Parts: sequence; C-alpha cells; structure tokens
Amino acid sequence: MDKPHKIPESVLVVIHTSNLDVLLIERADKAGYWQSVTGSLDAVDEPLLTTATRELFEETGIVADGERIALRDWHLSNVYEIYPVWRHRYAPGVTHNTEHVFSVEVPRDVPIMLSPREHTAHVWLPWLEAADKCFSPSNAEAILQLPRMLGR
Repeated sequence: MDKPHKIPESVLVVIHTSNLDVLLIERADKAGYWQSVTGSLDAVDEPLLTTATRELFEETGIVADGERIALRDWHLSNVYEIYPVWRHRYAPGVTHNTEHVFSVEVPRDVPIMLSPREHTAHVWLPWLEAADKCFSPSNAEAILQLPRMLGR
C-alpha cells in the first residue's frame, strides 16, 4: 500500500528554557541539519495545537500538559518552498508549505528522548547560536523572534 502524501501544512515548535537556551535536534535523514520540532498535520482537520503537542512528544518525549509545560501559539504562519529533496513526500505539484509557529518553555533538565528514525542528536544553545545553527530560514527567524514574542 502506498504511503499517503504529506499535508502541506505543518507546525514549528521552538523549545526553550527560561533563560532562552534553545533545544535543537539533528535530522536523521540529513546529517548536519539542525532544527526545532517540526511536523505536518495528520489530517486536514487536525487542530494545530494537537499537531504541535503530538510532534513535540513524538520527536522529544516532552509532554505538553498545558500547565507545567504549555505550548504557546504565536498566531504566526510562514509559507515557504518545500526543499526539492523532500517534495516526493507531497502530492504531485505541491511546492509550498504553510508552517504555524509555536514555542514551549521547559526546565533545562527536562529529559529528551529522540525518535531515532527522525533525529540523531540534540543540543541546547543560547538563542542566537541556535538561530545560526538552524538550516531552515523560517526556523532561524522564529528563534530570533523568541525574546520579542515572550515579551523579554
């Protein structure tokens, strides 16, 4: 059976501490490609918060319980061209994705459990260094906006 095409709508979740250290994870399918949590909707009607909560857990093991660890919806969307290397995952002719930005503050000692099929390593970096290390321009820009979005 063929795998269904990815929906060209996704979430980006910037994980950070109270002092703005940012967690980056390295892609398993592209060594040296560091990013925040990302992931596509599972269904066209899946709520964005549900997608962000699911992807956060699937990729890092972090549970957003809505109290101690709560996702923050930035109400910000980016439209970007899908990298050609990943276009085969989408329906023919799909070239752009809409990404919805979230963040989540976690304790620095939160356990990180990567999904080995998706990511091979993780690192905590000060926010400016994290932005420089991201391969994705929209991810880097979200990290650069972190202090402003948090009112700091």
